[in-house]
Amino acid sequence: MTDTDVIWSAANPPESPTAKWRGFKPGSEVLPQGSVHSPGGLPLPCDIVFERDVEVTLRDGKRIFVDVFRPVTGDPVPALMAWSPYGKQGGYWHLDGYPGRAGVPASAISGLNKWEGPDPAYWCAHGYAIVHPDPRGAFESEGDIQTFSPQEGRDGADVIEWIAEQPWSNQKVGMAGNSWLAISQWIIAAEQPPHLSAIAPWEGLLDIYRDLVAPGGIPFTDFMALILSHHYGRNRYEDTLAMLEAHPQLDEYWATKVFDTSRITVPAYVVASYTNLIHVDGTFRAWERLGSAEKWLRIHNTMEWPDFYEHQDDLRRFYDHVLKGEANGWDETPRVRMAILDPGHDDVVDQPETEFPPSRTVTTKLYLDAASGTITSGSPRQESHISYDAPTGSAVFTGDLGDLTVAGPMRLRLWVESDGHPEVDLFVAISKIDAEGEHRVPEWATGLPSPGARGWMRTSHRALDPELSTDLRPVQSHQVRQPLAPGEVVPVDIAIWPMAMRWHAGEKVRIEVTGHDLAVAVPDLPNRSGDNAGHHTLRTGGRYESYLLAPVLPECGQ
Repeated sequence: MTDTDVIWSAANPPESPTAKWRGFKPGSEVLPQGSVHSPGGLPLPCDIVFERDVEVTLRDGKRIFVDVFRPVTGDPVPALMAWSPYGKQGGYWHLDGYPGRAGVPASAISGLNKWEGPDPAYWCAHGYAIVHPDPRGAFESEGDIQTFSPQEGRDGADVIEWIAEQPWSNQKVGMAGNSWLAISQWIIAAEQPPHLSAIAPWEGLLDIYRDLVAPGGIPFTDFMALILSHHYGRNRYEDTLAMLEAHPQLDEYWATKVFDTSRITVPAYVVASYTNLIHVDGTFRAWERLGSAEKWLRIHNTMEWPDFYEHQDDLRRFYDHVLKGEANGWDETPRVRMAILDPGHDDVVDQPETEFPPSRTVTTKLYLDAASGTITSGSPRQESHISYDAPTGSAVFTGDLGDLTVAGPMRLRLWVESDGHPEVDLFVAISKIDAEGEHRVPEWATGLPSPGARGWMRTSHRALDPELSTDLRPVQSHQVRQPLAPGEVVPVDIAIWPMAMRWHAGEKVRIEVTGHDLAVAVPDLPNRSGDNAGHHTLRTGGRYESYLLAPVLPECGQ
């Protein structure tokens, strides 16, 4: 598919009030130690050379502009690049728009950082340069804004090679950041630019169709619409939502937005969580497929923004080792540091492992019984069913299975029927009922609960990709539609994103199946709704064996 086949829309001008643009002002200055650059922000711990709106010419002749922050020194230094179209300065996105700044105090960062990116105040003080590009099409950069395209990978590779040519560079370049700044690392590193020496993606999805715009085949457009509405530039942006309407199946267009992390061979420090509303499964899949011989995974139990700034020292140990060659013991860091969520109790953090899921897990079936609404360790022989109102209702199954810890992705097998509507959109969440009968869920961010491990499925998209699917991770092909006929009962295998969670004896596993999204309402992220009408019926037992297939840690019971 060529650019002429892509649907483009006009970007907002940089002068738009919401862009918070500071203008186009090429030049260089020294920001003095102790100066403050945001209300209540961290004073600069050292003098910083700030080179603004520096021109970089890409391989096709397009010019983009970058900001460079670097320490005042004559010695060559490594650099970290933060790649996103949100604005190298200013931009719509800012922490003050979230309750409690999402756990990041104003005094924790200087305000020189890009949204979701590394803070120049911290990194320059430790001997690193920080490079903030405005990618193709963003603000004053030439061209059209791309959305996770192969072009974005080539452009990022060009900027990395430009960084390596600068007189202040030690020719070793890394990348860092959350979300778009993490996703772009998969795309750019797969291009294998010679001077990219390491990456550090902090929660970044892998497959735009499956992870973002149509998870489970259910269109999810509100969040992407919000992002697109705050693209600022002189020309156009790639309209992925118009493309979803024109290309509702996973075709060659969407295939260009599935990133091949097996091509990434540089050292990688990858960070994941179990509760992010977009990135959970994609981050784990990307890490599993990485071609890097040296790769580390840390799974945290909080939220990506505070976690990123709270773990700057840990990230710096990694980069001091791989970009500066320091013998600081980083190579003894466990290849996996795993969190285990335990709502109502204390979570486990940084449990050392060699892989995720841990190899000692035992794949275990936990059976659903519609007659009693229970979850059991044995398959019910009697066939039964439960129905609920498709737009508003749900089916809930619970079971006390003793001490139990699940660690990894899961598969939920259901048998589904609709009373005449050709689509059944299913939303699933797995959580906990404590010994007192209270519903316990992990938090996505401070004060913002997550429903737990989740999955989505549009039954007309139920066909699986046999090459990508595994026992614990069914993967839909999204290349054929199979609407339901009236009275037809079909099996569906729903991928439940990875989760490590613990239940204690007396607590119950809770599985909820419904026709509407179970995500909590958070700023800027509306819940998605399904294409449902009438009633859904779930059948269990006998011919309709229904179960959760889960990786169970044996030392915690089965």
